[in-house]
Amino acid sequence: MKRRSLMQGAAVAGLLAMTWGSAALAQEGEKTVIGVAIPSATHGFMGGLNWHAQDTIKRLGAAYPNLEFVLSTSGDSAKQVNDIEDMMATRDIDALVVLPFESEPLTAPVKAVKDAGKFVTVVDRGLSQEGIEDLYVAGDNTAFGRVAGEYFKANLKPGAKIVVLRGIPTTLDNERVEAFQKALDGSEIEILDMQHGNWNRDDAFNVMQDYLSKYPQIDAVWAADDDMAVGVLEAISAANRQDQMWVVGGAGMKEIVKRIMDGDKQLPVNVTYPPALISSAIEMTALHFVSNAPMTGRFIIGSQLITPENANKFYYPDSPF
Repeated sequence: MKRRSLMQGAAVAGLLAMTWGSAALAQEGEKTVIGVAIPSATHGFMGGLNWHAQDTIKRLGAAYPNLEFVLSTSGDSAKQVNDIEDMMATRDIDALVVLPFESEPLTAPVKAVKDAGKFVTVVDRGLSQEGIEDLYVAGDNTAFGRVAGEYFKANLKPGAKIVVLRGIPTTLDNERVEAFQKALDGSEIEILDMQHGNWNRDDAFNVMQDYLSKYPQIDAVWAADDDMAVGVLEAISAANRQDQMWVVGGAGMKEIVKRIMDGDKQLPVNVTYPPALISSAIEMTALHFVSNAPMTGRFIIGSQLITPENANKFYYPDSPF
């Protein structure tokens, strides 16, 4: 399932079409080596992202024989730092596409790559210092939080009580949570608690169990991620409190979207955040070397509200996520 048309955006597709005739630029002279460092497929979203990264590398490698890709996946920040340092030392990469496992630990290592004169693309989770990268590709994290917050504000009564699950400590998590809170301004909705579920369903299950034991009234949950939403739903079911609250996740996992399509009251809506954004990042980095098109700046992919009325447009049963 090539789930690219929606997620990569018309801009990338158009640029590829414009520069296809320039493929000869990448077929002459020395190899251009592009390193791609991403987190391991530890949960559904990252599984989808890993699939799209591998698919894109395979496709671009066939289209541009003079481009060589080095892909590494890591389950923690320390390994990702080591992977990047190894790319520099042993492969002499010309560019780095990196989705930081965490923002703070990756900032200095990525800056070292940039200081060495390499082209740097940062994806999704920003660095803790601004201005290091040449290109930043991400979903619209502010919109992701705002869209969810606006739904909560419109569909909960004043005085309603909610809980929030945060992701891994990163700049994007901060952006999402701040936008969500701002969207609730004036609603009199009370946020009882916010804890990190680390975009992991097992961690989210434990956090939600803690919430359920501490708070006799919870009207809704912002899980802020579909993997965490799965863990949250399991905890709610185990406590037999399904009729007391609804849950909003995010990213458009096909199982969640299907339940929205089917009118599941416990999952009324979702917010898009496509894992194929890694494809946009890799393709735009490749275009920097095979065309004269400018590939610097920020490329932000918008977030949309998935509802029972439009869910069929976001349901991809053959997708890995």
